[in-house]
Amino acid sequence: MTDRTDPAFRFDLRDFNGALGDIGTLLPLTLGAIALVGLSAQTVLMGFGLVYIASGLIYRLPVPVQPMKAIAAVALVGGVTPGAMAMAGVAIGLILVVLGSSGVIDRIARLVPQSVMSGLQLGLGVALGWLALTLMAGQPLIAAVSLAVAAAALRRGTHAALAALLCGAALGWIAGHPGLAPEAAPHAGTWPPALPVADDLRVALFDLALPQLALTVTNAVFLTVLVAGDSFGARAATVTPRRLCLTSGAANLLLAPLGALPMCHGAGGLAAHHRFGARTGGAPIMLGAVLMALAFLPHEIRGPALQAIPAATLGALLLIAAIELGASRRLIDARPSCRPVIAVTAAMTLIANPLIGLVAGTMAEIARKLILSQRRAKQE
Repeated sequence: MTDRTDPAFRFDLRDFNGALGDIGTLLPLTLGAIALVGLSAQTVLMGFGLVYIASGLIYRLPVPVQPMKAIAAVALVGGVTPGAMAMAGVAIGLILVVLGSSGVIDRIARLVPQSVMSGLQLGLGVALGWLALTLMAGQPLIAAVSLAVAAAALRRGTHAALAALLCGAALGWIAGHPGLAPEAAPHAGTWPPALPVADDLRVALFDLALPQLALTVTNAVFLTVLVAGDSFGARAATVTPRRLCLTSGAANLLLAPLGALPMCHGAGGLAAHHRFGARTGGAPIMLGAVLMALAFLPHEIRGPALQAIPAATLGALLLIAAIELGASRRLIDARPSCRPVIAVTAAMTLIANPLIGLVAGTMAEIARKLILSQRRAKQE
């Protein structure tokens, strides 16, 4: 738990190190989408930079800004155009603004049982861990050293993310293993973005927006509120479902049409920032400033700078964040009767998606309460 005396903003090495904790999620998905969809790296980085700075100013806590994972995953498979990406961002942005401004999202959040939330948290933690291991698999030596350096630094209470990134960059340079390459698509980096065509509407709504919506509502809204409360206590009172919907929705409505990658908040990113030392709104502001600076660098410098960190090092940081997210105190302290609900929710989140996990977990929770009620009736 953070100290109540922490200021709203702190611009020191501790918060900067914490700000770097989430780039294991930010960079792989962002650079992959840039390379395969053909988005402008400058526009995408500028979009994340602006919203990160806004997030720090609004929440005064290290509330993250991440690529929308379901959309990025479809983009990495291929066949998504910049126009479809922009339309998906606008569609989700509009839905989030409606959910937030109407207050419906707050009422929905109150209906979700805590056991189901724990299961969603565990399922998403395992999913992030699997992504981390995938990133680490191609460069096992760099992955092992980066993970060891980060773990040792965390144990000593020093700047773990910064130490792991510097170590990984040095090892990558020595071994000749560059990181993920942005702007690899034939027409990447063009601005303004291409106008959408008729087929983009179908792709945007059914392949991108609808699958993403369930993940956004569960991970970027409900679980972000949960993790913020666990990490920051009373200071997280401003991190509400309504406000998260409004900030994510407004960001996408304003920036997706300009070529930014659809973005949202996220529980995993918040866990990462906190685990690596971020405690104030200064962390997202500093990371946003770094992303803005990268956006304005010439392509000849920006490309090598983004490739300096090996994918295995990003995976090592992501693995630590995944463990932080999944192995929560709420999971460890869960009552025995709640553990089957948690297991069902986590399993269905992994096998299918968070929406199916939410529905299956809620049904399991209803069954749990019925069984307990029948047992009490028999005892009486």
